[in-house]
Amino acid sequence: MRIEKIIVFALLAIVFYACEKVEEKQDIAEKVVVEEPEIMEFGFNLNDFIVVRDTVRNGDSFGKILEKNNIGYGTVFNIVEKTKDTFDISKITAGKPYTLLCTKGDSLQRPECFIYQPNSIEYVVIKFKDSINAYKESKPVKIVQKEASGVITSSLSSALDDAGLSQRLAYDMSDIYAWTIDFFRLQKGDEFKVIYTEKYINDTTSVGIDRIHAAYFKHNNEPFYAFEFETDSVNKVKDYYDENAKNLRRAFLKAPVRYKHVRISSRYNLRRRIKLYGNRVRPHKGTDFAAPMGTPIISTANGVVVESARRGGNGNYVKVKHNSTYTTQYLHMKKRKVKVGEFVKQGDVIGWVGMTGNTSGPHVCYRFWKNGKQVDPFKQKLPDADPIDATLKESYLEYIQPLKAQIDAIKIQLPKEDINEEDAITSIN
Repeated sequence: MRIEKIIVFALLAIVFYACEKVEEKQDIAEKVVVEEPEIMEFGFNLNDFIVVRDTVRNGDSFGKILEKNNIGYGTVFNIVEKTKDTFDISKITAGKPYTLLCTKGDSLQRPECFIYQPNSIEYVVIKFKDSINAYKESKPVKIVQKEASGVITSSLSSALDDAGLSQRLAYDMSDIYAWTIDFFRLQKGDEFKVIYTEKYINDTTSVGIDRIHAAYFKHNNEPFYAFEFETDSVNKVKDYYDENAKNLRRAFLKAPVRYKHVRISSRYNLRRRIKLYGNRVRPHKGTDFAAPMGTPIISTANGVVVESARRGGNGNYVKVKHNSTYTTQYLHMKKRKVKVGEFVKQGDVIGWVGMTGNTSGPHVCYRFWKNGKQVDPFKQKLPDADPIDATLKESYLEYIQPLKAQIDAIKIQLPKEDINEEDAITSIN
């Protein structure tokens, strides 16, 4: 009987010891805390908040957004007053994203911080938990140099699409070559190469083209080089010059509207016949640029506004005298922006595309006078802009040497349908 008691006691001791070890292990397990990895954005660890992301909707205001999220009118008024010198709250725009950082453990989920993003890089932080303050910040941006090339099959835009490239390159290149190449008359087989930089945030998200450093365009079998060069380091003035240091700009732009969403619908033609008038000759002494209603119309050169009126078939129009030789006129505007006597610079907006006067669709009729006679601007040898300063020419030519070698070495990316079997084997090897 005594032996049985000893055995029972021993078994109870073993069970007790085992249970004690299990409890000890459980206790250790309970003390192990797995920390959440930090999720940093806008300078905050988002794990510390309940994060609400949304987009400004039509009719939204800063006050309405905060009131919907349990912030009273009095607090909103104080926030607006104390932050007005840093950020104008009325400038928040529909379609732009915002973020609310709300206090954890608050049953009402009240925000303590409002973050507004006017664009993909900049953001405004307004904090109002304990004290109210606001500041502007920018996300870190990485600049990456890239190369691109292509062949025109129908348009520059479609060539960029075929190559999977940003359409922004088309607009930037059209600006660079606005004085030297008629982008409305590109030829099938024209080629382009470009060295540019692109902006990235978080190393992976592209936020757009930074700028073009060098470009090459072969148009009608004639090569056109363009190299960006800073001619004034104090005022940060940059321009584009060719391989011989000749300025690509001319005294006149090729068109009174930007390349985007624009086409020439009718050219200067003194022998134009119109079916509506029995096929009689009705000369067209202008060049029509079809564009969406409201597209900005720009002055093609520096000058003084000599007429700004609405009259007959011209509709709303502006006339600019550039010098004793050249004058330009812009017809059928929806609205005029300038008045008689105003000086306008090349590229200044002088009105907007409309349908006033005799017109069947939205466009601007661009008329060009030389020595008092209307002429076709595309057939004129227009004066060049000022050349590069002689003191800078040597340094410019030295600066572009590696860029020219780099752009010459870029292989033209052929359209998929033009790549034959031999080219494919070569590219693989």
